[in-house]
Amino acid sequence: MSLRSMVRSALASTDSVAADEERSAAAMVAGCTALAEVAPRHRYSVAGVLRSVVLHPRQDVPTVEAELYDGSGTLDLVWLGRRQIAGIQPGRRLRVEGMVTTRDGRRAMFNPRYELRARAGE
Repeated sequence: MSLRSMVRSALASTDSVAADEERSAAAMVAGCTALAEVAPRHRYSVAGVLRSVVLHPRQDVPTVEAELYDGSGTLDLVWLGRRQIAGIQPGRRLRVEGMVTTRDGRRAMFNPRYELRARAGE
């Protein structure tokens, strides 16, 4: 680690250091686009870490919803008709692929293809 990196890390907030680390980890996944660059109505492959995972157990269509973060931005992931998905939990790294849309003013991807990635330190 260079002196510049050490000084920057010492002076930076914990959130900005975590964002830098996440951007680096996501950038290492070949063929992925930074979340800050994704636009609705286009297909993308993106990678990041799940910040939150929530089950919405509705009677008509249950959903599993997660927030993917890559250090540059966030994307909501929504799996329709699911009550749980093995491996989908906060802190898990994954790569997803699908069409980006807008839902309630936020970027989202419905029923994305996903690939579980190794957790930090694994």
